[in-house]
Amino acid sequence: MARYTCSFTVALPVDNLQQSLSEIMDSCNFEAIYDTTDYLMGREFPGEVSFTKLVTVEFLIDSTTATETELKFNLVMKNDELAIKLDNHCRQMFDRLTRAIAKSDHLQLIECSGIDSGSYQLSVGSNFKLDDRG
Repeated sequence: MARYTCSFTVALPVDNLQQSLSEIMDSCNFEAIYDTTDYLMGREFPGEVSFTKLVTVEFLIDSTTATETELKFNLVMKNDELAIKLDNHCRQMFDRLTRAIAKSDHLQLIECSGIDSGSYQLSVGSNFKLDDRG
C-alpha cells in the first residue's frame, strides 16, 4: 500500500477551510465522499487508472487549536498500489494535490511539513514552491 502524509498550517478561518479544500480536491480529480466538521474524505474519480491505483484522500482538521487567523490540518493520501517505484501513481497525485494547496488563492500557506521528511517554514503571504525530490 502506498501512503503519503503532510501537515499544513494555513491562514484561514475554520469556517472557510472545507469549502476551499473541496474546491482544491475537485480541481485535482477527486470527489468528496464524506464530510464532517473536522474531517473531509475524497476519492479519485475512476476510469483513468486501475482500481488498485485509485487514490483516497483524507483531511484531518485540527479545530481544537484553531484561531481566527491560523488553522492546522493533516493530509493523508493512500491507495492499494504497491509502492515499488518512488514515482508511483499515489505519489504523483500527492504531489499534484500538495501543489494545488500551496498555490491556492483561498489558503495562505504558513507551514508545510512532512513532504519527503522535509519541513517548509513560510511567512504569511509568501510564495511557496514544492520542488521535485526523488
